Amino acid sequence: MTAIFAGAAELKRRLPHRHPMLLLDRVVEVEPGARLIARKAVTCNEPWYDRLADDAAERDHDYPAVLLVESCCQAAGLLATWDDPVPDARGDRVMLFGGISGVRFAGRVRPGDVVEHQVRLTRSFADTVIFEGRSAVGDETVMEIEQLVIAFRPGSGLATAAPATADRA
Repeated sequence: MTAIFAGAAELKRRLPHRHPMLLLDRVVEVEPGARLIARKAVTCNEPWYDRLADDAAERDHDYPAVLLVESCCQAAGLLATWDDPVPDARGDRVMLFGGISGVRFAGRVRPGDVVEHQVRLTRSFADTVIFEGRSAVGDETVMEIEQLVIAFRPGSGLATAAPATADRA
């Protein structure tokens, strides 16, 4: 296990995500090819809280579950590419989310919390990598993922086809 303190600048070199969808702040541990621990600090200044009324209930400030999943997926993406980052979606090797199963939410995440995502590589073959994950706030597990799949594809194969023209006479 290697203690790593990769912050925002390093994350931007390793992932194509940018504000507001870069949902990690720091990598604190990594064992390349095996496991990674990353953190996300949740604040009330994030865009998903913009439309909340001043008198919104505390439960209305729950961090969106889909963003918690995305944040954990970004941690898995970091582990999948730790030794060979793929920051450019137009490159020769594009990282794609393949699927997820066995997601269980067990707690709430709110502004002021620091979420710690722990991802572990469980299987890797050809251009597909499979992980399991756990997210916690302090000692409390807030989410578990049984299986998270990331696939790599050539960027050139993902280009969109030109629209068909309707001017056939």
